[in-house]
Amino acid sequence: MQPTELPPRTAKAADAPPSPDDSPRALRDEVVELAQALPGDLRRLTVRSGERAIEVEWATATPAPPAPIATAATAAPPADEGVEPEVPEGMTAVRAPLVGTFYAAPSPDADPFVREGDEVEVGQTVGIVEAMKLMNPIVADEQAVVAEIRVADANSVEYDQVLMLLRPAGRPR
Repeated sequence: MQPTELPPRTAKAADAPPSPDDSPRALRDEVVELAQALPGDLRRLTVRSGERAIEVEWATATPAPPAPIATAATAAPPADEGVEPEVPEGMTAVRAPLVGTFYAAPSPDADPFVREGDEVEVGQTVGIVEAMKLMNPIVADEQAVVAEIRVADANSVEYDQVLMLLRPAGRPR
């Protein structure tokens, strides 16, 4: 359905008393109906009541992760052309619980929460994801060793993006 195919809404008189259609429940029902009528997969649908606004963002195909920057130490060609799994066997992924900005340290001039090779305990903060001015701590779910940090400090992250990989404590590299 194209936006031009939607029937125009009739304007209500400004001095008319509020009707049952103006209730929050009616607005919610309209938003749900709109979301179901829109083509494709939605990523985000935002509705504001004051000064009424609706923002729609469609999901896109999952973008490929950025290619690592080759250095002298990493310039060797890959052993095989197979696709590497997102989380290698024997590793545990620490994932972003929401969309936001990842911070590796509590403040710009502080040391990072963890570095590769550090041992972490259950419940230990390993980073922060800031969203809408709220700092959300990211904690380790298991006793492990930080094997790889995949997101640089102050970079944007998506929901469920792998932030770092943990190797269970006592396991060989």
